[in-house]
Amino acid sequence: MSDEGIPDFSALLEQAQAMQEQLVEAQESVASQEVEGVAGGGVVRIVATGAYEFRSVHIDPSALEDGDPSMVEDLVLAALHDVIERITELNSSALGGLSGLTGLLG
Repeated sequence: MSDEGIPDFSALLEQAQAMQEQLVEAQESVASQEVEGVAGGGVVRIVATGAYEFRSVHIDPSALEDGDPSMVEDLVLAALHDVIERITELNSSALGGLSGLTGLLG
C-alpha cells in the first residue's frame, strides 16, 4: 500500500497550531490598539480598543450651547458607529495578514 495521496496529519496539525498562535498574537495586538471615532468634524470623539473596550467619550462644549440634546445624541451615535467601523477595519487588517488562515478558511 502506497503513502501517496494520504495527507500528512502531523504536518497539518503543526500548520494548524502555528496558525492558531498567529491568530492569538494578532488578536492580542489588535486588542491593545486604540482607535478613535469622530462625528461633527471632531465635536464628538469616542476612543476604544480593538477589543471593543470603550475608553473615553469627549463632547466639545460648543455642541451643548444650542441646548438641543437630540443633535448631541445624533453626534454621539455617529461617533460610535465610526469607532466600531474603525475597529472592524483594524481586525480585518490584522486577519488579512494571516494568509495561511484566510486560505484555510476560504
